[in-house]
Amino acid sequence: MVAMLGSKADPAKDQITVDSTPLPKAEPFIYIALHKPRGVISSVTDPLGRSTVRDLVPVSSTLYPVGRLDEDSEGLILLTNDGELANRLTHPKFGHEKEYQVLVARRPDPDQLEAWRKGVVLADGYRTAPTKVTTGEVSGKGIWMKVIMTEGRKRQIRETGLQLGLPVVRIVRVRIGSLLLGHLKSGEWRKLTPKEIAALKKTVPDKTKRSPTGKKPGK
Repeated sequence: MVAMLGSKADPAKDQITVDSTPLPKAEPFIYIALHKPRGVISSVTDPLGRSTVRDLVPVSSTLYPVGRLDEDSEGLILLTNDGELANRLTHPKFGHEKEYQVLVARRPDPDQLEAWRKGVVLADGYRTAPTKVTTGEVSGKGIWMKVIMTEGRKRQIRETGLQLGLPVVRIVRVRIGSLLLGHLKSGEWRKLTPKEIAALKKTVPDKTKRSPTGKKPGK
């Protein structure tokens, strides 16, 4: 079939040729949830030869991590070759939440909790956005906290704890948007179900868009 104006093709299914030369078929999208262990790098490769998340997933397709975690942090990472979804999950304007279980070395007082919720100024002058923070199970002199945020600067949770006098001992991410870590053990991975993929792809309203009156929503 010769392509005409308006013709459509699926690169993942259809064989497309240009001047009788076949174009390579696009890789099908793959979505994998991984429980990243502490000490593993959230990269595809590492010049220092350290273990990476890609080393833990023996799948031949091209995959990239979405939602990076620093080397000392643990928990949920999504690996995919779906660039559009990756952008939606990482760009702040889409408002996707990321949830963490955070162990701090000492129990926060009400003022420290309120400051974390409202946002703090980090050492580099950046002011963090408002964050949902609640306390949970006591652990020795410290306590576990649930931290839910829609931004994700490098080492932000650790730097926030440092600014507030609450040294962070451990960070485990348990949710990215609608995707849950669930019962995956450290180092384990699994493919997402069609239902999980559809839930992640649901459009999140862009809060920066203006209404027909020219005003931002709520103004």
